[in-house]
Amino acid sequence: MFLLQERYQLFNTENINNFRDDIMTSKEVIVVPYSSDWASVFEKLSSIFNKQLKDYIIGIEHVGSTSVQGLAAKPIIDLDLVIKDKSNFKEIIRILKGLGYNYLGEMGIVSRDAFERMSDLSPADGSGKQWPRHHLYVCTQDGIGLKNHIRFRDYLRSHPEIVIEYGTLKTELAKKYPFDIDSYIDGKTDFIISILAKNGFDDEILQNIKQQNIASKNASIKPH
Repeated sequence: MFLLQERYQLFNTENINNFRDDIMTSKEVIVVPYSSDWASVFEKLSSIFNKQLKDYIIGIEHVGSTSVQGLAAKPIIDLDLVIKDKSNFKEIIRILKGLGYNYLGEMGIVSRDAFERMSDLSPADGSGKQWPRHHLYVCTQDGIGLKNHIRFRDYLRSHPEIVIEYGTLKTELAKKYPFDIDSYIDGKTDFIISILAKNGFDDEILQNIKQQNIASKNASIKPH
C-alpha cells in the first residue's frame, strides 16, 4: 500500500476522472489539490439525473469541497438533488434505485436524504461507463440540509483567502490522520464553526452544521 505522501504525489499527476472505488476505501483520508475535472464530472452526472428526474426535481447543486475552485479536497463529488417537497419521494427512490442507488434515509440530517451507489457503474445510464466517486443527496428546497451546503459553499467561493487556509488545514489533517476519518472530521468542524461564527452566521446555523458533521461520523457517507 502506498504511504499517504506517495498517494498524494500520485494524485497530483493522475486524471481525477480515473479514480476507482477499489483504490480509495472509505477508511482512507486522502486529500488532493483542486482539479477542474470535478466541475466537468458534476455536469455529466447532472445531465443524467436531470433527464431521469426532470418531472420531480427543481434543481441540482454541486456542493462540498469539490464545488469550490482552488480548494483541496477528497476527490468525491457531492450532488444535491433539490425537490419542492416530498410528495413524490417514493417515485424518486424508485427511479434512483433503477439507476443503481440504495436509499439510506436522512442519516441524522432533517430534509437531506442520502443515497449510496451500488457500484462504480452508478448511475447506470446504459453506457457501461465507470463513474468517479460521488455522494448523492435529495434535499427539500427549504430544508436546513440544503441551506447549510449552499451557505458554506458560497461563503468559501467569495473568500479565496479562507479557501487557502481551509485547504491547508485539510491537507495537514489528512497527513496526521490518514486512517482516522473521525479525527479528520473533528479537526475540520472546529475550523468551519470558528470561521462562520466570525462572519455573521447565527447560532442555529452553526449548531446545525456541527450536528451534520457529528451525524456524518456515524455514517457510511463522510463529508470532505
